Formats: sequence, C-alpha cells, structure tokens
Amino acid sequence: MVDILLLGGAAFFAGFVDAIVGGGGLVQVPALFSLMPGTAPATLLGTNKFAGIWGTGVAAKNYLRKVRIRWEMALPAALAAFVFAFAGAYLVTHVSPDQLRKALPFVLVGVAIYTFKKKEFGALDKPVFSGRKEILLGMLVGATIGFYDGFFGPGTGSFFMFLFVRFFGYDFLRASAVAKVLNVACNAAALSWFGFSGHVLWILGATMAVCQVGGSLLGSHMAIKHGTGFVRKMFLFVVVALICKTTYDGFLK
Repeated sequence: MVDILLLGGAAFFAGFVDAIVGGGGLVQVPALFSLMPGTAPATLLGTNKFAGIWGTGVAAKNYLRKVRIRWEMALPAALAAFVFAFAGAYLVTHVSPDQLRKALPFVLVGVAIYTFKKKEFGALDKPVFSGRKEILLGMLVGATIGFYDGFFGPGTGSFFMFLFVRFFGYDFLRASAVAKVLNVACNAAALSWFGFSGHVLWILGATMAVCQVGGSLLGSHMAIKHGTGFVRKMFLFVVVALICKTTYDGFLK
C-alpha cells in the first residue's frame, strides 16, 4: 500500500513537470524501478508509458483551449513522431543505446548554455516558417525526436520544445503546446509495442494515470497562467536535472 502511495505521488509530480516542459520520466521511471526492482524493465517502461499518455493527453487538451497551434503542421509532425517512435522502440530490442547514453549529457549542456545565454530565447512568438516548409520541417523534428523517444527517451518533451523555439520561432508556451501533441503520438507508438508484447501492468498504470492527470492539470494551468517566463525557468531546471541524471547513468552508475 505504501508503494502504491509513493508511486501515485511520483506520478502526480511527474505529470506536473511534464505538463510544463516535459521530463516527467525523470521522476516516474526511477520511482518505478526503485520500488519494483523485481519487475522486468520493459514492463516498468510500458507501465510508465500507459500512465504518461493520459497525463500528456490531458495537458495537451488543456493547452489547446488557450494556445493556438498550426494543425496543418502539427498533425503531419505527430504522424511522423508516431511512426519513428515505433521504429525506435523496435530497434532498441536489437541494438544497445549505450553510446547515445554517453553522448546525451553533452548535448543537454549545449541546450542549457544556449537557453541561459539567450535571455530573449522563447520570449516572443514570431513563427519564421509557413506552408509546406513548416510542414516538412515539423515532420523532420517529429521523426527525429520520435525515433529518439522510442530508442532511448529521456527529455523528449524538452527536446521538442527547444527545437520549436530555436528553429520555428515559437515562444515557450506555444512550443510546449505543440510538444504535448507530438508527445502523445510518441507515447501511443511505444505503448502499442509494449501492450502488444504484454509489458504493461494495467491496474497499476491506471492508478498512476489518475494521479498523473491531476498533476498535468495543475502544471498546464500554471504554465498558461504564468506564461512564457515561467515555462522558460522550468525548462532550464528540467534540462539541468536531465544533465545530472544522464551523466550519472552514462558515466557513474
């Protein structure tokens, strides 16, 4: 019973963080692995995805009530994310992601430095692309980060946000809304693979999903209420946490 309460609390906080800037897996996945050490890793990851898709889906719905996004770009990008996330999930059963694990902290340090130095980064919403070019670039982002999510995963939402701010000219709030749509597609792809192969604890996942939805509602409400500046600060916080976690996993564990 205590473990269920702890996992529920972790799911709530994961939903809160993930709704704002992504990175909920930083909280939820370690909690599952530490409290259920005898369960197969694939089953824990599948359970995490089942809880996560509900929290991310609710956060996306909350954002879309207040933040306008370009569906003509977002939907093809989400489709690309789904297809390539599934491909990444399939590939990771055949190829080890160890080299990617070691490279990731350096990529994240670059993201953190760039975001910190560029004080105006993500403050204004000034889209730089439109039409076919925006659609194709959106699909490229969806495919690249979707594949990464299926193959490895940490910080997927944060990478989506960074790329949509850096290359598309979105502010953090709009980038977060689009990232949630693409994240739902990634989670759906991974969940379809884990569910088909029997690697989901459905009852535990449903319990955690309820808690994560609560956190997602609170997180997305705060992001919308406090705006881009708040999201930027949370983004930097999560990226720094990701640097610490991936450095430990890649070099110290």
